[in-house]
Amino acid sequence: MTDYPTGLGTSDRDTISLLGHDLAGDLLGTVTFGELAFWMATQQRPAPGQLRVFEAVLVSLADHGFTPTAIAARLTYYSAPDSLQGAIAAGLLGGGSRFLGVTEDTGLFLHTALADLGDTSSFTDEQWDAAALTLLAQTKQAGRRVPGLGHPVHKLRDPRTDVIIRIADEQGLRGAHLRLFEAIGRTNGQVLGKDLPLNGAGVAGAALADLGLPIELLRGFALLARTAGLIGHLAEERINPIAPAIYAEVDRNAVYVPATPTN
Repeated sequence: MTDYPTGLGTSDRDTISLLGHDLAGDLLGTVTFGELAFWMATQQRPAPGQLRVFEAVLVSLADHGFTPTAIAARLTYYSAPDSLQGAIAAGLLGGGSRFLGVTEDTGLFLHTALADLGDTSSFTDEQWDAAALTLLAQTKQAGRRVPGLGHPVHKLRDPRTDVIIRIADEQGLRGAHLRLFEAIGRTNGQVLGKDLPLNGAGVAGAALADLGLPIELLRGFALLARTAGLIGHLAEERINPIAPAIYAEVDRNAVYVPATPTN
């Protein structure tokens, strides 16, 4: 008989085991969902400070109004009200480089840059700023975009940014990813020609990376948070629907324009 090893969950006729604990006897009513999500992803139970930062990030990413992901979920639910899972999936599938995916993109961008900086444990703000300026110049020269900079709504300051940084600092978890990202926020105008604010999704990615969470999973945590928001949108859509109006507005105002040949 072949064994299929797992460090997550198993079950038999009478019990369910999760992370080496009895689910019913040890975990139900004693751990929060955020704690469990962190624990399952890392196989390590979070310390109280880690949990506070992690759950603050989840709350910050849960909803941002009528984003394309929320609209996609609502329209899908309008089209297929018998498929709640399809509506949630439609919203999650829109998590990419402009919405939600920025969390992972920023974490990876910072993580890659830090690998080239060596020991940064004694860096001053001036050294962080110098490193940020070099990184910004290299990124611009390569014709690439700095993830986590700018926001379509919050043109001057994303209200989530300072709060996440403060919470991380209070817990002693304001690490190299956040510090480099903060320096990018202070210096980007010198390279890009205009000051762009750090956005909340980017700061979330930096904070999660400082917690030691796998960089390749950071988008998953953003999607985990947004799932709650999408459920909220669908609950509201049932009572006060807007999808029919969106559909009618676009459909009734569609104008035929002959296609332009591409060659």
